[in-house]
Amino acid sequence: MVAANLKTNINTQESTHSKLADLRDSMLNYDLDCYFIPSVDEHLNLYGSEAKQRRAWISGFTGSAGDLLVGKNLAWLFVDSRYYEQAELQVDSALIQISKLGLEENLTLIETLEKLAVESAQNQTKLRFGFDPFTLSVEQYQSWVKKFATAGIELIPISENLADKVRWRSPRRGSHNLAKTSETLAAIDESPIFSLPVSLTGESAAEKLARVREAMQKANIDVLPITNLNQIAWLFNLRGSDIPNIPIFISYAIVTTDAAFLFTNPQRVLAEIQQDLHNCATLLPYAKYPETLQDCVSQPKQIRVLLDPKHTTAGTHQLIIDRQSATESNIEIVFEANPIEGMKARKNPVEIEQMKSANFKASKAKTFTLKWLTEQLENGKVLTEFDVKETVERFYQEEADFQSLSFRTIAGAGVNSSIVHYGTPSPEITLKPGEFLLLDSGSQYLGGTTDDTRTVIIGEPTALQIEHYTTVLIAHISCAMQQFPKGAMGVQLDAIARSILWQEQLDYGHGTGHGVGAFLAVHEGPNGISKSVQYALEPGMVTSIEPGYYQPGWGGIRIENLYVVVEMPSKYDTVWYGFEPLTYIPFDRKLINADRLSKTQLAWLNNYHGAVVEKLASAIDPATLEWLKTACVALG
Repeated sequence: MVAANLKTNINTQESTHSKLADLRDSMLNYDLDCYFIPSVDEHLNLYGSEAKQRRAWISGFTGSAGDLLVGKNLAWLFVDSRYYEQAELQVDSALIQISKLGLEENLTLIETLEKLAVESAQNQTKLRFGFDPFTLSVEQYQSWVKKFATAGIELIPISENLADKVRWRSPRRGSHNLAKTSETLAAIDESPIFSLPVSLTGESAAEKLARVREAMQKANIDVLPITNLNQIAWLFNLRGSDIPNIPIFISYAIVTTDAAFLFTNPQRVLAEIQQDLHNCATLLPYAKYPETLQDCVSQPKQIRVLLDPKHTTAGTHQLIIDRQSATESNIEIVFEANPIEGMKARKNPVEIEQMKSANFKASKAKTFTLKWLTEQLENGKVLTEFDVKETVERFYQEEADFQSLSFRTIAGAGVNSSIVHYGTPSPEITLKPGEFLLLDSGSQYLGGTTDDTRTVIIGEPTALQIEHYTTVLIAHISCAMQQFPKGAMGVQLDAIARSILWQEQLDYGHGTGHGVGAFLAVHEGPNGISKSVQYALEPGMVTSIEPGYYQPGWGGIRIENLYVVVEMPSKYDTVWYGFEPLTYIPFDRKLINADRLSKTQLAWLNNYHGAVVEKLASAIDPATLEWLKTACVALG
């Protein structure tokens, strides 16, 4: 039943076989040996609009991350451990080979291309590797150039997206839907854009622009192109609904030393918002971005352009190179992080209060859901994953200023709890005694974004379930209670949480935590807590802490709260930071072996549960308060 449920996520009229065949026909027009279809769109969004979910449309795989490579006869889907199970359920392995990254004998994209290049060399030809440069970061493109310099691989940037060409040329869809033109993109994105007042953002767009220009001046930068939609929405205090569950809108922006430009569909911007924008920026159609960017860099003097390698597309880079070649302009490209990314991550006091308010509402909603779940099961009700999903979402919506979910609700019962991003709760899969329910959900409220996970047991747990849950809980507490000196990075804190599981020879394939936006994306950088994040955590940054353990066929455990980084009292002259909870939801006491917790860990847990009751007491009804007090009784 799970496989059938997952396979209905993308409604397609044509089989994967025919789509691949049509794509290969288009590849012939460019004499390509293979074509790359990533999970991201033109703005490097992992969670794009349905029209931009190209990899999902062709392959059937709906995970947020994972890249598709289509060759002349074979195709490969590359996924990390979060998606091993999901890929197997959704992808036809007879047509697409699943490469499980990190496992032996499973090649990476680079290794696969190099292997294909060796085969091409035997025929005395180079491997022609095609891709859409607007769906590729500068960093990834530069990495390819370096890696493939002597590998017999020829990089072929193609301005038209071949997946779009196949998808939208179907007569059943109508030729008027052809999706690769800027004009069509602007026409598709007609939902209104709305502005946020300073009372929610803590800073006006003009003030933010002044800070950005100050950073540009320090770095001697003249032009700053912005292709990341979260950065644009934050900078101009504007929000939209073009991307599911993220309040952003399709756009580009350019900031110069004396001007700013915002590119989107002007018809969707109300007159009063246009008037406010007029004071600090020029509003232009989306299609004007390439032309305006090239004009901005075509000056008699030397122009220094900052491109963020992680968040700027190779297509934008190519626009600048093309203008430089055509006009012999004196352009110097500086590859550094966009200053907006760090500014956005460090929430100001107003944004922090909004995040506290949003997560308080979400904590109430999840607590109401857990109480409902307990009572329904005690009354002998048969519940499904879908029932749980619908209930938590209903409680979210009942809170003031609810806007949307922040991602698709994960409500995985039994073996489905081990599917890390299981986003399709089924009305046919019931909650059974002795099995886990993993409920990972979040919401967008006006001003704040939420994300939290609780794993609970249906009925009574086994000794092994208690053992593994307690290990994950200790990992969570160890990270959450950790103080760390100024300059400490996410990779260091990841090790603190992960080492607890390693002592038991357990592990998890995802990061320990990710940054969270203020009424923006539920996953944001540059901060995070993982093996790869070498960026210092600073006050005002919001992060999740979410260690887990997943065993296919047995179940999965994840425990997640959001925290804001705060400065701690210091005994010495050095500066120390720590975490303040934003999430206040009880943990499942039936799954906790308190004897395994140290005195400090047990004190943290009891203090946290005490704070849950204290925080929620005045905002919930007496019956819920009594249930909550029981759920939060001190252990030990």
